[in-house]
Amino acid sequence: MKLNCDLGESFGSWSMGEDEAIIPLIDMANIACGFHASDPLVMQKTVEFAKKHSVMIGAHPGYPDLVGFGRRSMKCSSEEIEAFVVYQVGALSGVCKASGAKVEYVKPHGALYNDMMKDENIMRAILGAISKIDKNLKLMILSTTKNSYYEKLAYEFRVELIYEVFADRAYTNDGFLVPRTQSGAVIHDLDTVLKRIDLLKSEGMLVTIDGSKIELKADSMCVHGDNAEAVKFVKALRDYIVAGD
Repeated sequence: MKLNCDLGESFGSWSMGEDEAIIPLIDMANIACGFHASDPLVMQKTVEFAKKHSVMIGAHPGYPDLVGFGRRSMKCSSEEIEAFVVYQVGALSGVCKASGAKVEYVKPHGALYNDMMKDENIMRAILGAISKIDKNLKLMILSTTKNSYYEKLAYEFRVELIYEVFADRAYTNDGFLVPRTQSGAVIHDLDTVLKRIDLLKSEGMLVTIDGSKIELKADSMCVHGDNAEAVKFVKALRDYIVAGD
C-alpha cells in the first residue's frame, strides 16, 4: 500500500505544509496546480523535490477558489469542469516536462474530489478530461462500497483507477468519509490508525464509525503533512508499513 500526500500548496510568501520533510517519506505526491493553491515557482520546486526522491507525481486540480482553498463546492457545467482539469493538468505537465519528470495520475482536490464521488456528471467530466490529455494517466478516487459502479464509468473512458483510503478518518457504512463537522470524524490516536492499517492489509476491511466492517480496495493511503506533528505521524506510518512488508 503506497502513501500519498497533498503537497505544493504554498502560495507566494504564504507557506503551508512541511513538504520537504514529508516527500522523502511518501510514494505519491499530489501537487496543487494553481487553482486552489500554489503558483508556478512552488509547483516547480515541489516537482523537483519529488523527482529528487523518486516520488510519483500526480496532478491535484481543484475548483478555482484560492480564497476558500478549494473546499467550497461551485456550480459549474461539465464543460467548465473538464476545462478546469485540462488546464491544471496541462500546467503541471509543462512544469514536469521542463524538470525531466512526468505526471502519472490525477487526484482532484477538496470539494471537487467530494463532488466527483457524489455526482456522475462531474466524474464523467474529469474522466473525459483525463482521456483527452493522456489515457495512460490514472484517476485516484475514494474507495467505497460502490467501486464496481466507478469502474464501469472509468472503463467507458479507458482510464484506470487508483483506490484511496484514509486510515485516520472515520467511515460511514457506505464507504464515504464522515464529515469533519461530526464528532469522531478524524482519528488522532496512532495505535488506532495502525490497527486499521493491519485490518486493511490482512482482510481488506475497515471498521466504520458504528463498528461495522466494510470491504475496501486499498491501492494508496492518504496521509496529511500540514504541521510538524503530522511529519512524526507520517514517519511512524512509513516505518510501520515498511516493517510489515
